Amino acid sequence: MILETKRLILREMTREDFPALCRILQDEEVMYAYEHAFSDEEAWEWLNRQMQRYHDDGFGLWAVALRETGSMIGQCGITWQDWGERRVLEVGYLFEKAFWHQGYATEAAAACKQYAFDVLGADEVYSIIRDNNFPSQRVARRNGMVPCGRMVKHYYDMDMPHLLFVAKVGAKTPG
Repeated sequence: MILETKRLILREMTREDFPALCRILQDEEVMYAYEHAFSDEEAWEWLNRQMQRYHDDGFGLWAVALRETGSMIGQCGITWQDWGERRVLEVGYLFEKAFWHQGYATEAAAACKQYAFDVLGADEVYSIIRDNNFPSQRVARRNGMVPCGRMVKHYYDMDMPHLLFVAKVGAKTPG
């Protein structure tokens, strides 16, 4: 276990999490910001990349499991991302559709932000979100993040505009 919140446990994903991960990555509605649902091969690449991040960086996107049942309902964590000439820590999150609109993403993202500040010693953390992904933007705002820039990522032969949100250590969370 990496983190624990009131309702959630965040832990490293393992190969045994592949079926739960596929419920997320292979759902077209969940993956609309990526413009497609993942194939099995792409889902394995995603899982292997997270496990490599755990090894190389000591963190990555973690499995988010319900404390009550241990069932994986999403993923949330911290990754290194490029923003122009900078490399920044990003809090990212992606949840199974059945668990949307219940506060789980905000709860997990807030714990990850605090982990970045308290454990990794970060002064600031970002969330990089598609410009059309309004629910994720609301999660970032509830997590005390404010818009700070724009960028375009190139995925799958498409240019995808993204907004950057930032939270700085010691900044007050709205609410």
